[in-house]
Amino acid sequence: MSSPALTRVVRRETHSPRTVAMFVAVILLILALAYVGLEIILYLAAQPALLLGPGAGLAWLVGLPSGQGGGIAIAGAAVLALVGLVFIVLAVTPGRLSKQQMTWGDRAVVVDNGVIAASLAQHVSDETGLQRDAVVVGVAHRTIDVTVRPGAGIPLERDDVQSIADAAVDSYQLSRRVKTRVRVERPKESEWDE
Repeated sequence: MSSPALTRVVRRETHSPRTVAMFVAVILLILALAYVGLEIILYLAAQPALLLGPGAGLAWLVGLPSGQGGGIAIAGAAVLALVGLVFIVLAVTPGRLSKQQMTWGDRAVVVDNGVIAASLAQHVSDETGLQRDAVVVGVAHRTIDVTVRPGAGIPLERDDVQSIADAAVDSYQLSRRVKTRVRVERPKESEWDE
């Protein structure tokens, strides 16, 4: 994939936009500014304040370091710091969607993790001879978890399933290297008796 346009399209398809976080931040800012504007209008119209007038609020802020409300100031600062930290983390970290990019020549191919999971589960089921519902696959951004539940008396080695899963994942040609983990769950003896 050599085109910058295709690279940008794949990035937009595999990463989530921060629209919701930005929407929440803008709404909170608009509400805060509307409240401050309303208090200023009430003050200029010589009406009583809704909660705290501009003069009283400014006097409270100036007297905060030496006043009695030290605990309130610390709690308010902690809440504001936490909200700021959340917005910084949302701004810096990339949001990932449950999709993977496949290497397919000069084409841009984006595949949903659910499609990869279903395909891998069917492949493992076909190769091992197990029923499809005995194979559970979960796909994350960097790992693929394969859980196999063979019935009683069915010999199945973890290494065999690992090699089958690795070969299938390699054939998908994912652009990001993912680690495949395989787990074989044996039935309990009480299930054998039933």
